[in-house]
Amino acid sequence: MSADFIARLIGLVIFSILGVTLGSFLGKLANIDPTPFTLSLEQYSFIFGLLGALIGIILTPYISTRPARALRAYLTRLSAQVLFSALMGLIAGLIIAVLVAFPLSQLPSPFGSVLPFIGVIVFGYLGIAVFVMRHNDLFTVISSFSNRPAITPGDTGTVWAQSRTILLDTSVIIDGRIADIARTGFLPGTLLIPRFVLNELQYIADSSDSLRRHRGRRGMEVLTVLQKEPAIPVRITDVDVEGVREVDDKLVILARQMRCPILTNDYNLNRIAELQGVTVLNINELANAVKSILLPGERLSVEIIQDGKEAGQGVGYMDDGTMIVVENGREYMNHVLDVTVTKVLQTSAGRMIFARPDEK
Repeated sequence: MSADFIARLIGLVIFSILGVTLGSFLGKLANIDPTPFTLSLEQYSFIFGLLGALIGIILTPYISTRPARALRAYLTRLSAQVLFSALMGLIAGLIIAVLVAFPLSQLPSPFGSVLPFIGVIVFGYLGIAVFVMRHNDLFTVISSFSNRPAITPGDTGTVWAQSRTILLDTSVIIDGRIADIARTGFLPGTLLIPRFVLNELQYIADSSDSLRRHRGRRGMEVLTVLQKEPAIPVRITDVDVEGVREVDDKLVILARQMRCPILTNDYNLNRIAELQGVTVLNINELANAVKSILLPGERLSVEIIQDGKEAGQGVGYMDDGTMIVVENGREYMNHVLDVTVTKVLQTSAGRMIFARPDEK
């Protein structure tokens, strides 16, 4: 049985009792000076009891389970730091309210009896608001006393990098480059894989489509490689986000709660996470950033492997995959040629380099 159904049953009983009680009271008042059309006490009790039962069945979930479910969903989206800061702020506000309650109680009536209660509400709210707004500073102070480095969203220091956690997206696991990148040591920290990401990866690996099935199995192999690397800490967590079905939404909420970046190459997830203030590590952006930068006039050697779009052009590639278009390079097909860079063009697909053969 669902919580709503149980709440409706309890509400039916409670509101029925209230309805019968109210009906008995109104029936007694009506029968003090009865008329031929006046209902009896039992009829009043029966009618109001049925009305109370109907109200209980309809309204009980809206005043019990559904507000509780909404509150639980809201608290799920808050990080542990924010919740702890709110608790500390409430305690601090109540302590201040207790300290000012005695002098306020000495005021003449009605201020002496009303202002202490108002002080509890006001100082409690102010304590929660101030501590939540400054929760990053609060944890920085606590960390300084415990000799433990504070982990804050904007901190890019070495200590934070060594102790941080990185959430992995399904797309970056399937991509496969994460194993090589992590092996180089450019991703310090623990690679955290939520259980719902593994479930999505398994769903892809069990797909009826052969291409999706191959991609999913490659992702499983990449995870196996990562777990076998002793220098790469990989951890699988059962932490889930209630009330959310989409994997991308769960990752963003979990990243906000844990205050850690998301490693992905999914463009849509990248944009959604950035809009919500979550740090994103995009492998595609990393790949473009580490490509060699050449300036016009520089010389290099390239093997011409295919024809270009224009007549006489030859095309070769650098070790990082950057395309080099060589003027009059077609006649040097399948040969290594010394060329001079003439122009570098940045496009949405990547960087293109135009060159011409060196004059001998």
